[in-house]
Amino acid sequence: MQVILLERVAKLGQMGDIVTVKDGYARNFLLPQKKALWASEANIKQFESEKAQLEARNLETKKEAEALADKLGGQQFVVIRQASDGGALYGSVTTRDAADAATEAGFSIDRGQVALIAPIKELGVHKVAVVLHPEVETTIELNVARSVEEAELQAKGIDVIEQAAEEELQADLEIAELFEDIGAAELDELETADEQETGEPAVQEKAELDEKLDEDED
Repeated sequence: MQVILLERVAKLGQMGDIVTVKDGYARNFLLPQKKALWASEANIKQFESEKAQLEARNLETKKEAEALADKLGGQQFVVIRQASDGGALYGSVTTRDAADAATEAGFSIDRGQVALIAPIKELGVHKVAVVLHPEVETTIELNVARSVEEAELQAKGIDVIEQAAEEELQADLEIAELFEDIGAAELDELETADEQETGEPAVQEKAELDEKLDEDED
């Protein structure tokens, strides 16, 4: 199907371009989203008559989008989710979650503007693209954490999963050292008790004394 674009469409063309696309793509996306018109003679004439108005409207919305991008770009939004000890989320963070987090912080965007290649399924700070206008795109960060405290650590660049693993390893080492110390102390007590019962140290001392006396006689 041939359509005439009413705005810039990535990897397809600029406003006013007549392009050939698959019927499904046109019917399910371009036409209902009012990004294009079926390229009939009547629609082409209509576009030409309204072109100046469409370009002026596009320029206005582009400027608005650029102003929003200046404020929104680089912002970090916290999303609290449950996750395993290994950092895997019980569920995922979607475009709706990203839009809701930004909106709660005072930025008006909708899920259709969030460009997530795939849902986020792990803890951490994730960069996400936001398309504010066909010609204006910016990037935000989603700080996905199990608590506000974890989010604060991640915002400082700390890997909370790695930190937790290191703390667990350190705790295991301390416990192992404690058991070693306890074991050594118990062994010393047992040896002392045996010496007291058998008198082995005294026997050994007598043997050493006899050996010295023999050497003196020689």
